[in-house]
Amino acid sequence: MKKFNFRKVLDGLTASSPGGSSRTPREEIQETLMSDYFQICKTVRHGFPYLPTALAFDPVQKILAIGTRTGAIRILGRPGVDCYCQHESGAAVLQLQFLINEGALVSASADDTLHLWNLRQKRPAILHSLKFNRERITYCHLPFQSKWLYVGTERGNTHIVNIESFILSGYVIMWNKAIELSTKTHPGPVVHLSDSPRDEGKLLIGYENGTVVLWDLRSKRADLRVYYDEAIHSVAWHHEGKQFMCSHSDGSLTLWNLKSPSRPFQTTIPHGKIQRDGKKPESCKPILKVEYKTCKSSEPFIIFSGGLSYDKACRRPSLTIMHGKAITVLEMDHPIVEFLTLCETPYPNEFQDPYAVVVLLEKDLIVVDLTQSNFPIFENPYPIDIHESPVTCTEYFADCPPDLIPVLYSVGAKHKKQGYSNKEWPISGGAWNLGAQTYPEIIITGHADGSIKFWDASAITLQMLYKLKTSKVFEKQKLGEGKSTAEIVEEDPYAVQMMYWCPESRIFCVAGVSAYVIIYRFSKHEVNTEIASLEVRLQYEVEDIITPEPEIIPPFPDASSQLPSLKNLSGSTNTVACEGTMKDSIPCLSVKTRPVRMPPGYQADLVIQLVWVDGEPPQQITSLAVSSAYGLVAFGNCNGLAVVDFMQKTVLLSMGTIDLYGSSDPYQRQPRSPRKSKQFAAGREKKHSFKGSRKLSLPTDLKTDLENRENSFSRSRSSSVSSIDKESKETITSLYFMESFARKNDSALSPCLWVGTGLGMVLILSLNLPPNDDLRLTEPVMVSPSGTVLTLKGAVLTFACLDCMGALIHPPYEVWRDPNSTDDNEKTRKRKLVMHSPSASQDMGEHQFAVVCSEKQAKVFSLPSQTCLYIHNITETSFLLRADVVTLCNSVCLACFCANGHIMTLSLPSLRPMLDVNYLPVTDMRIARTFCFTNEGQALYLSSPTEIQRLTYSQEMCDNLQDMLGDLFTPVETPEAQNRGFLKGLFGGSGQTFDREELFGEATAGKASRSLAQHIPGSGGIEGMKGAAGGVVGDLARARIALEERGQRLGELDEKTASLMVSAEAFSKHAHELMLKYKDKKWYQF
Repeated sequence: MKKFNFRKVLDGLTASSPGGSSRTPREEIQETLMSDYFQICKTVRHGFPYLPTALAFDPVQKILAIGTRTGAIRILGRPGVDCYCQHESGAAVLQLQFLINEGALVSASADDTLHLWNLRQKRPAILHSLKFNRERITYCHLPFQSKWLYVGTERGNTHIVNIESFILSGYVIMWNKAIELSTKTHPGPVVHLSDSPRDEGKLLIGYENGTVVLWDLRSKRADLRVYYDEAIHSVAWHHEGKQFMCSHSDGSLTLWNLKSPSRPFQTTIPHGKIQRDGKKPESCKPILKVEYKTCKSSEPFIIFSGGLSYDKACRRPSLTIMHGKAITVLEMDHPIVEFLTLCETPYPNEFQDPYAVVVLLEKDLIVVDLTQSNFPIFENPYPIDIHESPVTCTEYFADCPPDLIPVLYSVGAKHKKQGYSNKEWPISGGAWNLGAQTYPEIIITGHADGSIKFWDASAITLQMLYKLKTSKVFEKQKLGEGKSTAEIVEEDPYAVQMMYWCPESRIFCVAGVSAYVIIYRFSKHEVNTEIASLEVRLQYEVEDIITPEPEIIPPFPDASSQLPSLKNLSGSTNTVACEGTMKDSIPCLSVKTRPVRMPPGYQADLVIQLVWVDGEPPQQITSLAVSSAYGLVAFGNCNGLAVVDFMQKTVLLSMGTIDLYGSSDPYQRQPRSPRKSKQFAAGREKKHSFKGSRKLSLPTDLKTDLENRENSFSRSRSSSVSSIDKESKETITSLYFMESFARKNDSALSPCLWVGTGLGMVLILSLNLPPNDDLRLTEPVMVSPSGTVLTLKGAVLTFACLDCMGALIHPPYEVWRDPNSTDDNEKTRKRKLVMHSPSASQDMGEHQFAVVCSEKQAKVFSLPSQTCLYIHNITETSFLLRADVVTLCNSVCLACFCANGHIMTLSLPSLRPMLDVNYLPVTDMRIARTFCFTNEGQALYLSSPTEIQRLTYSQEMCDNLQDMLGDLFTPVETPEAQNRGFLKGLFGGSGQTFDREELFGEATAGKASRSLAQHIPGSGGIEGMKGAAGGVVGDLARARIALEERGQRLGELDEKTASLMVSAEAFSKHAHELMLKYKDKKWYQF
């Protein structure tokens, strides 16, 4: 452990500070963190795959793969087995095909490339790629236990690829050879390929225009051709291989018999209205896919998507299940992308016995139980409903109190839906264990509809614990009231903008887009009570600036010009007042006035709303902090600061930002108009108004956002004090309750509220609390500016305090007690306060370190002397979006995320750079708004509107990640084929042997044209070696199993060869005897 001496380096910074050289113990702080402790690494992605396009299932391994429009693949197994991989090209995934029970997957992309993925490692990697140059891929088919992949193209040709070498065979089925020579038109792209269940040597090719060809691979000619005058979307075989079914663009299903290919054996339009005059039923919407699955003990299942009548325009997307004479239509909430029927056997020539249907929707994944007549759905164990309402903000808590997860789960479990299938979730493949990381983690997501979701995120999994609906405290808006009561928010008046959670006291606080704050307390008991509410005026008036050049942009633009939103979540807050009377002193929403039943869990304790002033709507809240120990909540916006006592339900402070400075304002500002300044009876409460707006924007492109902000930053952060005299708005950007030294050279700690502003100012407010607990509910709390002002460059983002040994001081908190407890002892028990963290159990000493980070720089001050000990300019050309003081390896550091995509960590208190990695360019407002760091080297952000990406910046966690991830592939015996006759069992294969190697191999088929496709070797092998570092034993075991299987197969081959040699010798002997016997006989003697 090294002691760092920074006196010489920072001598010039502190020489002029009073007490700077004698009172600062910089030599004594032992900083244990080193740059070797840090490394950036993605850990796991949760949620529903964004913009899904393809689906595949391995019936033996029981794992599911989903491809997306952005080139991502998600592979899901049992809960905990969830793997994300990405094509480098980013091209959409057209189709996925598992090599069943082989631990491999083939993907076809929109850039006409095939990829082979190795799934026998925890992080799949590409082994081979094959890029088609002259033809576009439209359909792929890989027969079970075959190493030859059929690839159909837009030109109507069918190519064949060797899966092992990923080289194209010289065998090609050209479209003009497949169709009748007399046909004058092109049959269209290949939309279906499958081999006959009866004979692997016959390939069924479906063309878009309605032509289906059964191609004999051995004789290289068409066995039969069928024609239909409607376009084909999909084809499905009966397991016996004597019939197949097609789905068409007019909503019809045609059933064809191989013995009579001239016309369909049966034609139905399942949802078509039967005409009275006996004509063909009317056309319906296209049936995009059909599956035809047989059962041993019942009628076959015919399952299809689409095909609804055109006259039912309002009907939702549907999946139809036809079983015997029963037709069941399952309506979906979102359009169907793809579906698959899960069957008991992987063999296409056996009774299929389907047991479930996996339906991939645009925004959901459902699995239907086919074994029960009412077709219930399975309860989905994956966290795929993160986006049920768009996520607007996130918070992440690692190493939180261990009792929270079971408590939240117990209150959340009571709200679970009923009516699910009682069967086990069928996608149960892979293996997963807890790993070494065991501390509790909780993720909280805030949503556009006002809901809050608490998730158990321990051990890189995600499971929903509890859902809270904040909108329930408000009256529902009537249709006629929409414009008058919630004008500032067009669609989502309850959208959650900020959250603050104290896990120890279980107090939870929400700031909504309609300029309100709700404080929640946690209780295990149901209660019927009225909701307390307060209204706060927080507006700011300035004299209109008269200037001869009105086009000049002021040097300090307001928050809306610094962060212009391109897509508006809340609607503009800068709206025109209603006709008639001018709005004044009314909130945006109405709180319920009648008693409300509150179930166990989080119960609303107080609602605080900002009100309209002189026809101007309240500005949105930009900062929020709660102290359970002090019983106070503070929040600010671009106009000023409010402090509320939520124990006494009173407003303590409502003040414009400028008034917080008092006489210590460092800027020369434009004086306010005396005729517009008003005093209120509350004494400290002042009314101000400023015409401006701030919007909460949904995920949008941020490029112009960032450029505009940079331009405004370069203007607004001028070193000249006089540059502010034309601008008076100063947003409150950060708040922090702490036991600290409020004034220079204070001798004792006292309750304080640290306030950070958009102009880089730090103000400390003194909190004068009643001396004991008995007086807390009766005596008033006094809030007063201390006169202390510290300065930084850029808007202030975060605060923290360290003790004299450099350990993080936890803000004081109240130990949780149930406010509605039936236990008398619990009710009368005094509040138990914890004033500082257990890690700093030694005497707090005579000073502490204050860590302040802005969007440009970080500073560490020594208190109470207010000497700036350390300063680090984090970025000159960009700005920070998020900064958090976090614990890692029993030490503490400052983690920063910059708008240019860099993730940085700085040691504390010396602010030495530990890590600086260009990780993630911020191209989207969603990332900027949802990125957050937490303890133990973890972080997260919303990578898409439906997915949370977690990452680590800890070297230790990167090293252990391999053990924490699930295994996608587990050794499983391939089930034996049921109908293997004596000859099949002796010789293997089908009754009619079909050697694909002989037919498609280079020796017979020759080489394909080099210009047709280009082979690209992947990094899968190398990645596999790297990935094995964490699980060598498992890989060795797999290698040993593979070796034993190979040895066993070689042994069986030797035995077969030996028996063949014996029989050959016997045959030779008998033939020789016969030859000798008949050698001298004449032909007429036989």
